[in-house]
Amino acid sequence: MWQRIQTLYLAIATILIGSLFFSKVATIFGDGEEALYYTEYIPYMLFVLMTFLTNFICLFLFKVRLVQMRLCVIGAIVLLAFQIWIGVDYFFPGDELKGNIVYSFTAIFPIIAAILDILAARNIFLDEAMVQSASRLRASRKRH
Repeated sequence: MWQRIQTLYLAIATILIGSLFFSKVATIFGDGEEALYYTEYIPYMLFVLMTFLTNFICLFLFKVRLVQMRLCVIGAIVLLAFQIWIGVDYFFPGDELKGNIVYSFTAIFPIIAAILDILAARNIFLDEAMVQSASRLRASRKRH
C-alpha cells in the first residue's frame, strides 16, 4: 500500500486538507483584528469535511483501484469547486470587507490537493492498466 506513489500523493493531499480544520482562511481588519477559520464558515467547513473524507477513504481503497480512481477524480473536482469559491470570495468581497481582509496562504491548499488527487488518479489508472495487461499475458500463456 505505502510503496505506491499514488498513496503518497493521497496522504499529502489528506494532510493538507486535514490541516484546514485548524487553519484560518483570512484575517479581517477593522476595529480590531479578527481571524476567520475554515470551520467557522459553514460552506467552507462542508467542503473541507467532504474532501477530507473522500481523500481519507481513497487512502484505504487500494484493493479496489477503479473505485479509488473515481473517488480521487470526484475529490479533485470538489476541491477545484472549493478553490473557485475561495477565489470568488477573494476577488469579490462584500462591501464591508473590501480592503479590510487578508487571506492566508492556506487558501491555496485546495488547488494543491486537487493537483495531487489528479496525479494519484493518473497513477492508479496506470497501475490498473499494468495489472490488466499482465492478466491478459497470463491468460494467453495458459491457452498455449
